[in-house]
Amino acid sequence: MVILFIVFLFQFGVSCSCLKLLNSSWGMMNNDTRNSIEKKLDCCGLFNNTQNLGVFMSDLHLCDAPCLKKSPCLTCGEKMLQHSSEALKILGGVGLFFSFTEVSSDHMLSGPHVKGTAKLW
Repeated sequence: MVILFIVFLFQFGVSCSCLKLLNSSWGMMNNDTRNSIEKKLDCCGLFNNTQNLGVFMSDLHLCDAPCLKKSPCLTCGEKMLQHSSEALKILGGVGLFFSFTEVSSDHMLSGPHVKGTAKLW
């Protein structure tokens, strides 16, 4: 269980760092790079928030992604978070598998059927 907690802390720290890196690198990209990403992911802008509203509006003005022809055009940040959510679900399943394996192996090794380990209380 301790190992799983350490893995959780590591994943949380890495995800926070990646989100901050994504926000700062989006601001340093030139317009051609942003347009390329927006076309590949079929999205416009990074995040639509009040903190970076000017950047988002300029991204939206320069965006020529195919999603503009459809009514709900997601932001690139939302698209990236959807992909990472899928990866985290898979990773969570792997974590559950190993935690149940650890619990069952602890139960098998400490049960009363193991010779010399019966509890007297």
